[in-house]
Amino acid sequence: MIESKMAYSRNISDTHGTISIPENSKYSLVCTGCNSIYFDDRLKCQTDAALLRTNYRSKHLDLKDVPGIGKFHDWLPINDIITQDSGPITYKSTELAAELGLKNLFISFNGYWPERGAFIKTCSFKELEAFPTIQREKNSGRSLVLASAGNTARAFSHVSALTGVKVYIVVPSSGISRMWLPEEVPDSVHLIKMGANCDYTDSIHLAERIASLPGMMAEGGARNVARRDGMGTVMVDAAFHSKRLPDHYFQAIGSGTGGIAAWEASIRLLGDGRFGMKLPELHLSQNLPFAPMYHAWKAGRRDIIKDLDMPDPKKQIHEMYADILSNREPPYSVIGGVYDAISSTKGTMYGISNNETKTAQELFERIEGIDIFPPAAVAVASLIDAVNNHKINAKEYVVLNITGGGVKRLEEDFTLFKVEPAAYAENAVVPLEDIIPNEHTHPRNKSH
Repeated sequence: MIESKMAYSRNISDTHGTISIPENSKYSLVCTGCNSIYFDDRLKCQTDAALLRTNYRSKHLDLKDVPGIGKFHDWLPINDIITQDSGPITYKSTELAAELGLKNLFISFNGYWPERGAFIKTCSFKELEAFPTIQREKNSGRSLVLASAGNTARAFSHVSALTGVKVYIVVPSSGISRMWLPEEVPDSVHLIKMGANCDYTDSIHLAERIASLPGMMAEGGARNVARRDGMGTVMVDAAFHSKRLPDHYFQAIGSGTGGIAAWEASIRLLGDGRFGMKLPELHLSQNLPFAPMYHAWKAGRRDIIKDLDMPDPKKQIHEMYADILSNREPPYSVIGGVYDAISSTKGTMYGISNNETKTAQELFERIEGIDIFPPAAVAVASLIDAVNNHKINAKEYVVLNITGGGVKRLEEDFTLFKVEPAAYAENAVVPLEDIIPNEHTHPRNKSH
């Protein structure tokens, strides 16, 4: 990626932007560590010590008259407006709220539930990442490379089917069952299945190698502002729905990117001026026994210590009910990452057991009337824990992010097609020519 010659440093505020953005630019990228400012699209600051964050020209968000995520266009780092009906929806709970004794519980449902106006056809809020990320890169001429435990892979495959943008997706064996689409699988999707002993982090390492090939481009993970700002629309939608920022925000995390996104969106909403003067407390949760961020946070540490926080990680991941919430290298310690998000919002973390998760899932589905994914159930369990331990009071405004659900409802309206792997990689160091088409590994041999 060509680095901008317009990069420079300046002190900035978290809650408002005074940076001069060129007339032909919608936003700048600001390093959360050194405050360097860039006007080109990139994943890293020159120092590579912190996450970049978008600073939008528009501080007062005016919603566009389109369905789905596209209504938040002014706070998405893309130029063309997304017109798909995929997007977050917020509703005020009555049944679950009554069960928990809460007066102002708002549920952000990110899945398929047409009766509520929810049309995310891959049933995961990862679709909120996929649309702006692919939109941003659709004219680059390169193929997008990413790793996924399953839900992100499904979301990017779906948007690839809609746009024709080629994607190379590396998924561990445990995630293959999640690889289905609500349409026929296009040739633009190239799925790589990893060996039985590999996990999500192994997939990340292999994806990094593939992304270095000619014609390939790394999607970027947590460093990709399009992903974070797409997920941040959950908080924005909730704030517009209730005309204020919540007091508390609940979400389960694997990498924690969604938690960072909620924090950053809250900062923008403070800067808007119409939604309150206080950041919501972030209540982020992990599924035991694999919960490295939870253990580090409870110990008061910014850094994750592998032997202490995730001993025998692959065994622990195998024992999780919500195994998709697993990342051995999460953006926890990095400046602008999960630790800073929780600290800045005076939030907390939860370690939720499998039994607590299953009980919460059954409760939510029975009371609210829609099926949800295990990660969403982890968030429900953390809300129950917070209520039981008096961490929130009955009148406070609470947003519960149901990050995925509605598959059973989707199956009533759509035929689901299984995505078959195009290649198999036993581990992260296999020869790339064994799993990638010849034109990428040997570009001079490409026929025209």
